[in-house]
Amino acid sequence: MALSLERFGGYNPDKPMENRLTDLGPRHFWEFFPPVIQNNYGKWKYHDIPEPGVLVHVSETGDKVFTVRCGGCRFMTVENVREICDIADKHCGGYVRFTTRNNIEFMVETQDKMEALKNDLMSRKHVTGFPIGGTGAGVTNIVHIQGFLHCHTPATDASSMVKAIMDDLFDYFQGMTLPAQVRVSMACCLNMCGAVHCSDIALLGYHRKTGHVNRRPVNCNTTHYRANWPTLMHPTAAASVMDICRIRPIPAITP
Repeated sequence: MALSLERFGGYNPDKPMENRLTDLGPRHFWEFFPPVIQNNYGKWKYHDIPEPGVLVHVSETGDKVFTVRCGGCRFMTVENVREICDIADKHCGGYVRFTTRNNIEFMVETQDKMEALKNDLMSRKHVTGFPIGGTGAGVTNIVHIQGFLHCHTPATDASSMVKAIMDDLFDYFQGMTLPAQVRVSMACCLNMCGAVHCSDIALLGYHRKTGHVNRRPVNCNTTHYRANWPTLMHPTAAASVMDICRIRPIPAITP
């Protein structure tokens, strides 16, 4: 059994953590801190932004952490993730973090390492590259949701719109020339998974017409994969799903 006494131990209400072993949930956050963060936890005095995309945090002990922030993307390829990991292994001891706005942050201890990291990032010409910026009085990365790629309720797509807008705002991402930091978010429907109501500028797609109930009988939820998936399922995969369900398939909806 997956949840067994042998694996997780018995429960003692007087000592709830006695003899308990569990692999449920994420690992402890402390394991993801670089050594300099662990050694100065709770001891930071102040931080500064010496240039766009670079932050420096100063500790009471005199230690410093230089953070280089570069733009990421909502959906990443395997090659992109591997390149990010290679950069972290080369300059940061294998540590890397992502911000809530899909930015990538690499942390080093000295200014010399920071300059070497910046030169490496600017020399890479991936499909998207690693543009440095997103700090201070500028435009940080645009948060958006799944869109047509995965969600089945959007009124519009997300990635294409965000790409077009960010291309025009790119100079503000790499600079700090605005009166204050500007946050832009995009949601494809009124569910607002992108938390657009918490941003300075909101991009929101909404349905202009009310939905109609489809009264066709559905005997198996698996067939919804064909009806609801915006990009439609591959015919071979769809056929295998229908064979498993052994029911008449629902015709695919043409966009």
